[in-house]
Amino acid sequence: MSDTVRYGTTRRLRGMVRKEFLQILRDPSSIAIAFVLPVLLLNLFGYGVSLDARNIPLAVVIESPDSTTASLRGAFEQSNYFRPKIYLSIQAAEAALQAHRVQAIVWMQNDFTRKVLSGVQSPLAVRLYGVDANQARITAGYIQGVWGNWSAAQSQQNGLNVTPPAGIQPRVWFNAPVLSRYFLVPGVVALVMTLIGSMLTALVVAREWERGTMEALMVTPLAMKEMLAGKLIPYFLLGMGGMAFTVAMAVWQFQVPFRGSYLLLSLTGAMFLLVSLAIGLLISIVSKNQFVAGQIAVIVSFLPAFILSGFIFDIHSMPAAIQVVTYAVPARYFVDILKTLFLTGNVYPIIWMNFAALTLQLIFFTALVWRNSHKNLE
Repeated sequence: MSDTVRYGTTRRLRGMVRKEFLQILRDPSSIAIAFVLPVLLLNLFGYGVSLDARNIPLAVVIESPDSTTASLRGAFEQSNYFRPKIYLSIQAAEAALQAHRVQAIVWMQNDFTRKVLSGVQSPLAVRLYGVDANQARITAGYIQGVWGNWSAAQSQQNGLNVTPPAGIQPRVWFNAPVLSRYFLVPGVVALVMTLIGSMLTALVVAREWERGTMEALMVTPLAMKEMLAGKLIPYFLLGMGGMAFTVAMAVWQFQVPFRGSYLLLSLTGAMFLLVSLAIGLLISIVSKNQFVAGQIAVIVSFLPAFILSGFIFDIHSMPAAIQVVTYAVPARYFVDILKTLFLTGNVYPIIWMNFAALTLQLIFFTALVWRNSHKNLE
């Protein structure tokens, strides 16, 4: 390539990139999606959404109060997991459970103390609000933990020949405080980059078709590769800026530990953003209408990133057929990378395996964009 041709290509590309940056600056929605939306999402998932079970409303029914029942009641009151309320009858507690004022009932019947002192294995009756099955399982586990610790202490104190529950000394790796914020906030980074890459790009390019400015670009000397590069570069920089802003908020505001390499984060984030940009361009080429492009981007890009990426819902708990579908979702691989870099560190087998998957997806979607991109109005 001669210097004249190279200079002409560089000049045209620079002009295209400048035009896109001016369009971004004139469109407040682009800046809002890149820098305002991350603030809203991080505060929503960091403060408003919690998968932790704390202060569970618990009905404690004591039919014959004595020192033994008072001791067990105190064990529940001292637990950070429960907010117990005393009821004098099981009927009143069941009414509260049906009204969902409490999530569980611990029932100490008239013969509770006698059963405890005689070593009966199951003297405690428990009722659970099972509409939310996952919450019910968590609550049952917490009740079992309080009961197990209390019964073991009672056996030693009273000198009973009752085998106490096995002592457990758990060690939690990678998320020692067991905070769902550590699990959720890294996934928000993937959501933000999905919005910038897929949805914003699809809407902006489709808007050019609607306004007729795309036709003006078609008659310029720009080659198709220059046009595509000029479209991608500004939104790539905008997306990387949004990622940096989101990560900074996650680390400094929400105190989520980052144990990996920022260089690896930048590399893998750039790869995921390129995949998202390619998907956004493909959507805009197919639709050429803002409303249709927005709907397709939500269905094809945002919802899978939210539901099928492992951001909130565990992939291994999904049906086998849905697990197969998740392999087509780019956010699945980036969410895995993010959680590894934030909470575990530079676990290279996990990072490079997911990076390779993103690379293959980039090749696939780029090929589709190139195949369907033509410098004509057809």
